[in-house]
Amino acid sequence: MPTVSSVLTELVAEAAERAGHGGVLDEVEPARPASDPRFGDYQSNHAFRLGRALRTNPRAVAEAVRAALAEHPGVASVEVAGPGFLNFRLDDGWIGARLGEMVRDPALFVEQSGAGRTVVIDYSSPNVAKRMHVGHMRSTIIGNTLDRLYRATGWRVVADNHVGDWGTQYGKLIVAWRRWLDREAFEADPLGELERLYVRFGREAEADPALLDEARAETAKLQAGDPENRALWERFRAVSLEEFEAVYERLHVRFDETLGESAYHDELAGTVQALLDLGVAEESEGAVVVKFPADEVEGRRFKGLADTVLVIRKKDGAFLYGTTDLATLEYRRRTWAPDEVVYVTDVRQQLHFKQVFAAWRRWARARGLDPDRPSLVHTWFGMLVLPEGSMSSRKGNVVRLVDLLDEAVRRARAVVDEKSPHLSEAERARIAEAVGVGAVRYADLSQNPQSNVTFDWDRMLALDGNTAPYLLYTHARCRSLLARAAGEGAEVGEAVRIGEPLERELALRLLRFPEAVSLALAHGRPNLLCDQLYETANVFNRFYYEVPVLRAGDAATVASRLALVEAAATVMRRGLELLGIEVLDRM
Repeated sequence: MPTVSSVLTELVAEAAERAGHGGVLDEVEPARPASDPRFGDYQSNHAFRLGRALRTNPRAVAEAVRAALAEHPGVASVEVAGPGFLNFRLDDGWIGARLGEMVRDPALFVEQSGAGRTVVIDYSSPNVAKRMHVGHMRSTIIGNTLDRLYRATGWRVVADNHVGDWGTQYGKLIVAWRRWLDREAFEADPLGELERLYVRFGREAEADPALLDEARAETAKLQAGDPENRALWERFRAVSLEEFEAVYERLHVRFDETLGESAYHDELAGTVQALLDLGVAEESEGAVVVKFPADEVEGRRFKGLADTVLVIRKKDGAFLYGTTDLATLEYRRRTWAPDEVVYVTDVRQQLHFKQVFAAWRRWARARGLDPDRPSLVHTWFGMLVLPEGSMSSRKGNVVRLVDLLDEAVRRARAVVDEKSPHLSEAERARIAEAVGVGAVRYADLSQNPQSNVTFDWDRMLALDGNTAPYLLYTHARCRSLLARAAGEGAEVGEAVRIGEPLERELALRLLRFPEAVSLALAHGRPNLLCDQLYETANVFNRFYYEVPVLRAGDAATVASRLALVEAAATVMRRGLELLGIEVLDRM
């Protein structure tokens, strides 16, 4: 089912065509919820933009578009406002009937805009032999939420955890393992011991730089297939992936593939040679590079790329991240033929991905491939830092992600024990896990991902305000009311009959849920969905306290209001699931 915004946008586009203004703009300005409900439910700025483009009076254009609008059962009235805006007031009966359809078929709450398309999403990507810390939190949680949004809107998704399992850090770890390993400590806590060894290597190498040469030699042996080094590397990787999986399980994260950097090692030399042969790359001072002269940079998308260089093979023959990323893209193109590839990393990698994307486009053109398929997207986010400065695993200055989750669950359990002592031990433990982990996920997702975030225990684990616990409680309140209704023999209606102002406000808010899903996905900003859910919860709780449901009087009104409650429960549940938060029917 198309969203309300899509319906109104199409009406305006058709009217503009009839008014003689078709093809003036490349895109139709989408209708958006009105900022002030006194003037309407939705507003379209398309006529205003048409007027500006035509260099004529935008209000006159808006009047012409309004006059050309086709009648639609969903539109009660349309007014021209200000310099040329169209304000739409929706029909109450249409609102109620549309919401009733969604109650009967909850799948209609999300528009299937991606049906038949494939996306590969590259997120999380921790380094082997290091524990996941809060620095991995944003990529993992934001990436997984985008993963869920793509799947919900009909895309075929390949979630690929491109773990860091290759490079000089493993030579360092092999040296440290042979010099300072505590075998008992490794058996008791494998990643803890590997981290200790890595930190010690960093400290010792500052005093003895010769250790770095030794580490480079061990790395070369590993990459040449030395059996002993390979066995150690495989051991490091196995214990790491086992611990990663335990964290992912708690965060409700699933991957379709875990293809680390090592999976592409044998493709790197051929990738470099192909780029040389096709003239995409060139030799420069003994290295192989892709250059981006200012006069060859394509448009605003690659702003900042001019006169930079992507090194894909160093003088000593070593390959770099860009080489691996290009080889990985080629593998993904051949294997899944994706329409889109999305990378979820922090802000520091913006230039790197602009270079990789631009190099890929040249490589595609040189082979006669479509440079726009797959579409390449870098969804970047701001840094999460400790109050005293950035985290560093080399310095041992990190907060483990598992410790954050444990602390969140501990705090949630204290509240559950206080407020719900009548529940069983097992149920209180399950609720505390869901609330605590949900609080961590939501604390990140509810903020603009492109903002820097300073790590703050109390703010991250707050259990009130715009938080996961508040949304979970709202959903539980919906389910409790519906359960009481069933116990009294009351039935959920097939449509919503709008009467009270709060009924209308809640119904409109619920109808906007699919639009919030689409916007969150289109802009890579899950916080837009969080905002929608929080505002919906606020309106529902006002409705709950101010509008009687089970004691509404006649059976038809009870059934109608129960349909509204059912729709609210569906939206809260569906929204929380898209955010990766386990839904509870009671708290």
